[in-house]
Amino acid sequence: MGLGPSYSYLLQIEGRKTGILRSTPVNLLVLANRIYLVGTRGHTHWSRNASVVEKLTLKKGRILMQFRVRELLDEEKPEILKAYLTRFNWMVRRFFPVRTDAPLSSFAAIATDYPVFELTRESKVSV
Repeated sequence: MGLGPSYSYLLQIEGRKTGILRSTPVNLLVLANRIYLVGTRGHTHWSRNASVVEKLTLKKGRILMQFRVRELLDEEKPEILKAYLTRFNWMVRRFFPVRTDAPLSSFAAIATDYPVFELTRESKVSV
């Protein structure tokens, strides 16, 4: 029905090799009026697909939102990673080798291991 936390969505993205639509649950971080998607488990299939396809759909209930994707450079990631870990600590802390109170330099050291994407909304559709 689309119930659930406001930050939780079903990510839908085409496979970079097969073109088959794949889905996975994700949590979005909104920071300074920008939307970020963080690969908490590192470079997985969905993040590799997002890097290549550069667009994705987020679904909540009957609402589909299409986004353009921009992968952040490693030097852009530390602040986002720290904010993400702080916001979702209880869910994702086991996937990060640093604590929420670690300095940004600790997040810079792990930035290459975690894909981070900035999302820009293209459209919204109800189905």
